Amino acid sequence: MTDVKHSIRAVSQRTGLSSHAIRIWEKRYGAVTPTRTSTNRRLYTEAEIERLSLLHQATQTGHNIGNVAHLATEQLRKLASQPRARPAAGAETGASAADAAQTLEHCLAAIRRLDSQALEQLLERGAVLHGQHGLLHQVIAPLTQRLGESWREGSLTAAHEHMATWVLRLFLGRVSKPFALNGIAPLLVVATPAGQLHEMGAVMVSAAASDSGWKVNYLGGSLPATDIAGVAIQNAARAVALSIVYPEDDPQLAAELQNLRRYLPPAVAILVGGRAAPAYRDAIQAIGALSCGDLQELYGHLDRLRQPRG
Repeated sequence: MTDVKHSIRAVSQRTGLSSHAIRIWEKRYGAVTPTRTSTNRRLYTEAEIERLSLLHQATQTGHNIGNVAHLATEQLRKLASQPRARPAAGAETGASAADAAQTLEHCLAAIRRLDSQALEQLLERGAVLHGQHGLLHQVIAPLTQRLGESWREGSLTAAHEHMATWVLRLFLGRVSKPFALNGIAPLLVVATPAGQLHEMGAVMVSAAASDSGWKVNYLGGSLPATDIAGVAIQNAARAVALSIVYPEDDPQLAAELQNLRRYLPPAVAILVGGRAAPAYRDAIQAIGALSCGDLQELYGHLDRLRQPRG
């Protein structure tokens, strides 16, 4: 029987790799060798899709694509069954801090121009250059911080932030798919509490959780405790993550946090992070929430919470 062939768009959807990354891995590393139609369109077999999926999984767990692209598919399957510790940001690609800084500046320039297409292309190239984990740490995390600072200074408007958030949400939702997602993967509900309108941090948390193998239910910004708790209970979430960015002096936020803890079952953990979170330290501690000062701390909490309950 003739093997069914698939377009690069279908392969991208099934593997979680961007079309740009697939082309780069083919051209630079010879990862796969698709056939071509008479109009020069790439067509991929099921075997090639499996191979790309395994290579994607390998890079997500810290392997350099240049070191694994030549391996046979059976070797990649064995590699996939041997999890590695998460590498330092950027280590999986060998990209330098200077490369990341340049990517960051180009992203900021695209946002200032309100050029959503350029921003998306920069993020796609950044994912190939830095790896997904490196992109989150070295580009997207500092990008959200710079955007917040620029917004408060008045050099960027709400329109700039909304455009950037929209692009990041779509991009991360497409490429940050867990490589081991299954029926027993735990669920994380992500939102910003009532009064917190800035979603960039929450979008980044969603991507980090997906990167760690969690199912994610992203709710968006400024939601009351009743709504967040309702979704968490209905979907049997293991944890709820809140991003608190601005303002730092909301008199209602402490009560919202208390309500959320009261509405949620005791077994559901609450994680809280974001630029403004330290200003609410007492309220966060009062509800027994886990504080996330940075992405590395978030990863640590998620890894511990992901362990099967005894």
